[in-house]
Amino acid sequence: MSDESPAVTDKDLDSEILAEVQLLLAEKRTSLSALRLGIAIFAFPLSVLSVLIATSKNYHVSEVMGLIIIVLLINLGLVILAVYLIVRALRRIRHYDHMLDEYKQQYSRLAKLL
Repeated sequence: MSDESPAVTDKDLDSEILAEVQLLLAEKRTSLSALRLGIAIFAFPLSVLSVLIATSKNYHVSEVMGLIIIVLLINLGLVILAVYLIVRALRRIRHYDHMLDEYKQQYSRLAKLL
């Protein structure tokens, strides 16, 4: 018995490379979705604060200080979560772009497609 691996044809190699590129593109789409989610979460606390400011004539801040503090803490938590999601997504997108660039350099046929 021989320990050599079977010969890989160019067609098999092409299909394997395309499958890897498709996987990278799918991961990039997932990261873009996470980026979109982070932006949406970031917009929510700003909307809540806008509503609180717009309706501030209807209440006295000193009477509802406890509720305002709770709302501000929740908003702070949401902003931290949003920043985390955005930064993580941007890092992953850059990583996938770098990997795709490496594939483009190695395989000129991919550079034409991507």
